[in-house]
Amino acid sequence: MAMHKRADQNYENLGPQVVCRVQKEIHALAKSPPDGVRYLPQDGAPICHVYAEITGPDGTPYAGGRFVVKLVLGNAYPGVAPRAFFLTRVYHPNVGPSGDVCVNTLKRDWTPDVTVSHVFQVIRCLLIQPFAESSLNDEAGRLFMESYDEFHRRAAVLTAVHAKPVKAGGDADETDETDETATAPSKPGTPSEAAAAAGAAAAGVQAGRQQKAAAKAGVKRGACGGKSPGGDARRKLLKRL
Repeated sequence: MAMHKRADQNYENLGPQVVCRVQKEIHALAKSPPDGVRYLPQDGAPICHVYAEITGPDGTPYAGGRFVVKLVLGNAYPGVAPRAFFLTRVYHPNVGPSGDVCVNTLKRDWTPDVTVSHVFQVIRCLLIQPFAESSLNDEAGRLFMESYDEFHRRAAVLTAVHAKPVKAGGDADETDETDETATAPSKPGTPSEAAAAAGAAAAGVQAGRQQKAAAKAGVKRGACGGKSPGGDARRKLLKRL
């Protein structure tokens, strides 16, 4: 939380041209979002904070999960990339302990024509293919490379506990929360949800192995210096979104 506040202090004063662009991008995101992405308006939040809910892609340990992601835009935007944070807890090699996201689109591959919609799409793609060679979560990165079954199991259990919608009769997650409530830690789910996720993890391990093997065929550099799928593999991954 403190890390987010320090980042926010550097991203509050946007010029008129930047505000105009951001307003257009938010309108486009709300009207025609990428697959698996939903804009989350936040009453009282500054315009430089853009929130969206990302649905976990099928065939991954994040399937069925709903992850809230926050972009923080600076006054140099779009010349300088925004920062991205998962506000929902997620077990992923490229997501740090504070939720910060490491992906090349927000670093060396950033260009001013990239929009917030595209950034959210790229982050969803990162749930399909992590780049463990340059992880922010070293444990998740090591397990992804050395013991995918265990990585899949842990990621699926945390998805069930923190990212699954609460069923009827429970306290449903609010998606139109204010900036302060949206940054609150995710509420844990029930033990039965965690147990169900463990079973789903076992069922999805084979698909995950095939996905990982296909991605390793790529030769281009990816998130923060890690390997990413080559041309054909990249197109297949993006087609799934």
